[in-house]
Amino acid sequence: MLDQQDELSIYRSRYHFPKHKGEDCLYFCGNSLGLQPKSTKAALIAELDHWAAHGVEGHFTGDNAWMYYHKLLTPASARLVGARDSEVVVMNTLSTNLHLLMVSFYRPTNTRFKIIMEEQAFPSDQYAVESQVKFHGFDPEDAIVEVKARPGEDYIRTEDIEETIKAHSDSVALVFFSGVNYYTGQFFEMERITACAHDAGAIAGFDLAHAAGNVVMNLHDWNVDFAAWCSYKYLNSGPGGPSGVFVHEKHGQDKTLPRFAGWWGHDEKSRFKMEKGFIPMEGAQGWQLSNAQVLSFAALKSSIEIFEEAGIEALRAKSLKLTSYMESLINGIEGGDLFKIITPSIAEQRGAQLSMLTQDGIGKELFDYLSANGVICDWREPNVIRLAAVPMYNSFEDVWSFVDLVKRWIKRNH
Repeated sequence: MLDQQDELSIYRSRYHFPKHKGEDCLYFCGNSLGLQPKSTKAALIAELDHWAAHGVEGHFTGDNAWMYYHKLLTPASARLVGARDSEVVVMNTLSTNLHLLMVSFYRPTNTRFKIIMEEQAFPSDQYAVESQVKFHGFDPEDAIVEVKARPGEDYIRTEDIEETIKAHSDSVALVFFSGVNYYTGQFFEMERITACAHDAGAIAGFDLAHAAGNVVMNLHDWNVDFAAWCSYKYLNSGPGGPSGVFVHEKHGQDKTLPRFAGWWGHDEKSRFKMEKGFIPMEGAQGWQLSNAQVLSFAALKSSIEIFEEAGIEALRAKSLKLTSYMESLINGIEGGDLFKIITPSIAEQRGAQLSMLTQDGIGKELFDYLSANGVICDWREPNVIRLAAVPMYNSFEDVWSFVDLVKRWIKRNH
């Protein structure tokens, strides 16, 4: 009944599902790699044909001329994150962009040098922050402050983030959080965190790898300073897909802001004069290094066009229902004391994900059983199963079928 009432159910047929014994798998791994849109192959072939027909002239020929290809992705990307077009550009990959942004926005002094972030941030964020701190000559033990969940709790309270920022208000340079935590699925209150960071005299930046295409954001109105995201998770652009960048217009118009420069970030009116002296383009485009990776950009374009049709607000509304349905079924399992959900129980405080913390020695056994029965989800050491109920292509029947398999496993083994 829920699937029959779901106006977004029509989009499921526009994606390729891996098969198990001739049937579609139960795919709950969109928080690691989204499914391939059926339109992607044609988009890639079109660019290959364009290359074959025009060679280098493909940069200047046709509606999708490569010279300006990044601009084809800007309006839809900006809408997804709640930004103005000038504040967004697609370029490079996520960790590369985080480093480029921290060059501009982590500018420590002898007295203001700390970075405040969440405990159990994704390793790429941990490594990027650690290396940036060391690059500037500071000890990570002194410079990195992690906010933790309270003892006996599974996710971080916003008031604890705020209190930590206030406690270090004289020494914090950057507050850097995920939009949605990869491990627990917690959707951080970005507007509150940003306001508190600014009150402390710090910059506020976010890694939106698990937020873009997942939750509704308003980065411009929230006054976020910078953010970056990948596109291969909820945005379904394929493995290693390109990254998006947000730079608030108050910074994008500041041409004196230090940055690592590249040709494609130079003023496009004089770019081909090939002269010395970097003149950055206004807005986020001024952080570009190189011209577009057209084939991966084309894959993202084919996917993001579907988001334009469906609308992120409608997808988010379905997501809240999907995760709530999954949560209620999991919590109703007899014998369900073998695991617990560590994702916030208030649907608005999470993304399209539930994380099941399992008893020691139980989780991998359950995960292997699910895998053997056509479920593709995600295992994270030491004992967490992550489940992404993606509103674009997952159904309520998918959720029911997953929980039914868990019930069968419990009945057979416990």
